[in-house]
Amino acid sequence: MMKLWFKSGSPWIWLTSAAVSASLIMVLAVLGLIAVRGTGNFWPHQVIRLIYQEEGNQPVIIIGEKVETSITPAAMAKSAGFKMADNEDALVQYLIKTGNRDVTGTDFRWIQKRNIKEQSDPADMMVVERREWGNFYGQLVEVKESGKTIATGEKAWPVVQEKIENALVVFKEINRLEKKEIGKVNFGLEKLRLKQKKLQLENRWNAATEQKMESEKADYEVEYKQYQEQLSGLYQKIRRDTLIAKTASGSLLEIPLSKVVRVYQPNAMNWLDKIRHFGIKFGEFLSEDPREANTEGGIFPAIFGTVLMVIIMSIIVTPFGVIAAVYMREYAKQGFITRLIRVAVNNLAGVPSIVYGVFGLGFFVYILGGNIDRLFFPEAAPAPVFGTPGLLWASITLALLTLPVVIVSTEEGLARIPSSIREGSLALGATKLETLWLTVLPMASPAMMTGLILAVARAAGEVAPLMLVGVVKMAPTLPLDGNFPFLHLDRKFMHLGFHIYDVGFQSPNVEAARPLVYATALLLVLIIIGLNLAAIIIRNNLREKYRALEG
Repeated sequence: MMKLWFKSGSPWIWLTSAAVSASLIMVLAVLGLIAVRGTGNFWPHQVIRLIYQEEGNQPVIIIGEKVETSITPAAMAKSAGFKMADNEDALVQYLIKTGNRDVTGTDFRWIQKRNIKEQSDPADMMVVERREWGNFYGQLVEVKESGKTIATGEKAWPVVQEKIENALVVFKEINRLEKKEIGKVNFGLEKLRLKQKKLQLENRWNAATEQKMESEKADYEVEYKQYQEQLSGLYQKIRRDTLIAKTASGSLLEIPLSKVVRVYQPNAMNWLDKIRHFGIKFGEFLSEDPREANTEGGIFPAIFGTVLMVIIMSIIVTPFGVIAAVYMREYAKQGFITRLIRVAVNNLAGVPSIVYGVFGLGFFVYILGGNIDRLFFPEAAPAPVFGTPGLLWASITLALLTLPVVIVSTEEGLARIPSSIREGSLALGATKLETLWLTVLPMASPAMMTGLILAVARAAGEVAPLMLVGVVKMAPTLPLDGNFPFLHLDRKFMHLGFHIYDVGFQSPNVEAARPLVYATALLLVLIIIGLNLAAIIIRNNLREKYRALEG
């Protein structure tokens, strides 16, 4: 009976189902862990006030958020040098985010549960998110305007909220002027400088061109002076307001509101307030620039760079991969050379990605980019234009990396199309090119989309080659802006995969950066899933469209 059951194949079906189920559960568990750890960073946590006394020391007051709990068995704690009482089974420690790095010199502190004498969570505990020095934890004392106290005690809270809203509006205007308007002026001045140098190299620089150039420079300088005057007034306006806060030790600290992102009291929030706070923080994470060595703020430049690079890579790899597959399947003579090329293509798919990065740096950046600079941008020397890592070379390198996948998938799709369809088209009077373009390629489009899906999935998560051919820790400007030619392929860019590596392993403040690593990893997974879903939907529509013809 058991022998017949094994021969029927049912055990292997159940074994396969169990393996798939286990794999699915593990994937969902990992995604769940990333989601909880990542999104938890945006939720407003309680701020606790502890009276803490270590053996032989005076009691101190600690204010902050409880981040992590560590439980160490007594035997391990003793071997690590901790003194343990006979009735203690384990050493319980808490990691407290105390903030106030400008006061204490550190953001986090490990404390032992047994040394906590008193714990409370007063409603007036305040969290100040700052643009520098991380969070501040304490109590609001008063608000000042131009050095004069305008509100104290409970009356200071609505005043500080109003002042911060006004300061944020002013800060956004300052950011717009500095990045867009003044950036546009600087871009124009740099173009004029390069144009002047080019005319001098070509011996076309004369009094007329000099006069015209000076006139254009004068216009830019007038515009620049106007923006500087606006900035000066805005900076004076934003710097006049400050808040006075009391630290855990009882000392007072004056914080300029120009350095403050928001102030809130999490212990006084209800569930609706916390949900609203979570939504605002998550929105800022998606739309703002990073700050504090990428450990705070948003990751919009990394999202933008990742999506733009994947799109450019797809535009490059798809036609080359399809053309190569069409030639090998439809035009090339099937023999030893063709088989050898197929083996080489399959082997290229297994080459480590860092090898492609080294090749891209050596060939695309130094050789190709360097020659482009010498031929078309001699006026920019010695500063490179395309002879340095940038968006274009990163996209081409990843296109080369994913090219074998597109070739193999497209060729398999072409091979599945019955020869009777080709013969019928030719019999009706169509040429071979018309048959290929109007019949064969549309029917093979689902296979092309499959190759593109695999290419996008791999390219979006690659980091090693990008470190050599264009990605950076912090890009001052986006590759796409309002300055002609709008898409600047020579610029460096940020990438979610490299951002995870940088924040997780290169950050000077590892504990503060850890939640951002989880959040960025979750977002990268969601972006890859979104890109793949879009391609899968297109592929399924194409498959349904040509299913009847295949039958």
